Amino acid sequence: MSAAATAHNTEALNRFHSAVNSGDPSVVSKAIDEFVAPDVRFHAPVPMGATGAEALKRVWDVLLSAFPDIRVTLEETVAEGDKVVARNTVTGTHQGVYQGLAPTGRSVSYNEIFIFRFAEGRIVEIRGVVDVLTQLRQLGALPS
Repeated sequence: MSAAATAHNTEALNRFHSAVNSGDPSVVSKAIDEFVAPDVRFHAPVPMGATGAEALKRVWDVLLSAFPDIRVTLEETVAEGDKVVARNTVTGTHQGVYQGLAPTGRSVSYNEIFIFRFAEGRIVEIRGVVDVLTQLRQLGALPS
């Protein structure tokens, strides 16, 4: 893969994150349609009954409902070939039902790392590790 293609993939991921940080579900949905292949392979916990880009849309619907002010800060990206790795910090305020937990009004700040594989300028595979333990502790759902 050329250096230009790798740079394009990194820029696409940056634009995707900008859309996510808009807090607007329709903007996020349009960004998924633009930057993510419909049959993306998603190797992270996703809602049952959905696959591909539709599963990613459901994930963001849940997150935006629970944390309307959610913010994903790209701390570091590493790009090589057809992959871009992003280390992020996620922040938000729990204002809607999440994982069966009623809104607490508590703030969360947790880390995640995702590996995005691109083909023809779109994300075709996502592998992720999210620090859900820290998130749930901050929400009071688990002991510290």
